[in-house]
This record gives sequence, C-alpha cells and structure tokens, in this order.
Amino acid sequence: MEKDNKWNKTNQWENELEQLHAIIRKTPLVETTKWGGPVYTYNNKNVLGIGGFKSYFGIWFYNGVFLKDEKKLLINANEENTKSLRQMRFNSVNEIDEKLILAYIKEAIEIEEKGLAIPKEKKETIIPELLQKELDRNLELSSKFNSFSPYKQREFIEYITSAKQEKTQMTRLEKVITMILEGRGLNDKYRA
Repeated sequence: MEKDNKWNKTNQWENELEQLHAIIRKTPLVETTKWGGPVYTYNNKNVLGIGGFKSYFGIWFYNGVFLKDEKKLLINANEENTKSLRQMRFNSVNEIDEKLILAYIKEAIEIEEKGLAIPKEKKETIIPELLQKELDRNLELSSKFNSFSPYKQREFIEYITSAKQEKTQMTRLEKVITMILEGRGLNDKYRA
C-alpha cells in the first residue's frame, strides 16, 4: 500500500488497512483509486472505501444506509450532508472481525445488484428578476437560455447574483447575455 495514500492521513494505520485490504480481496469487488484512496467497485459502482484518520481507521459503504446493520456498527459521519454513506470505524486491529466485515460486504454487493440508491435531489432553478426581464423581452435569448442544461443555467444565474452591487450585476448580466446568444456556457473554456 502507498505511504502517501490520501485516506491514511497519519500513516499510523498501515498494517490495519492492509488487513482490511486482505479481507476485501476475498470478495468479487474490484479495487480502484478514486479521490486519492482505495475504493472498491462492483459492476463499476462504488461499493466501499477504506482509510485511516487521526483517531480511527475504517470502511465506508457508499450505500450503507440500506444495510440492515443489526450489530449497530455503522455511523453517519455528517448528518446534514450525507444521505447514503455509512462508516464502520475501528480503533485497533483487535476490532477487525473478518467474518462480520465479509457479511456486511456481501450485503453491500446485494444492495448494488438490486440497484438500491437514494435518488439525487433536483435543484430548482430560480431565475433572478434582472435576468427574467431580459428573457421575457428577447425570445431568441429565452430560447437559447432554455437550450442550456440546468447546470449551465445555474452557473449563469449564480454569476449574476453573486455580485453584491447592482452595477456589477448589470455588467455581469450584459456579459452573460452575449455568451447565451453565442451559445457559450460561462465556464466552457475550462471544460475542453
């Protein structure tokens, strides 16, 4: 295992993480590297990852919310933002129970096979009055704006509304109108 693994923050869990790797290698999961750390996939879907932090090391299950967790081992590390991910944390090598971990992994794979997932929330696009007036006045502008993906529409909107002064909002609106009419997204030059 790499010493500079992003998910082994302190490098103090090298042997423990190697034990987790050895257990996971007994499953049909495929090891990949994502976000600088080991992630295990099944049919190209993220199933679990492992890593070490200052006070613990562990396994996180990407769709852990669906696991039965009869032993009550899983935690949601961030209640506000985390919908599906659940962590199984360990503080010492003595807490690693191979049979139990394999049972959780088997269930996680079954969840993937069933296609269980929490649907992504759709963000509502609220068009500011400043832009809406221009869209109402100019049919070509409105048509071209609507041809952009919701994501790109939100980029235009955020660019305009993030300006604090009305004068800056107006300058940004003029720039955005030109780009929309030309069919160019706000950040297209960075997406080559």
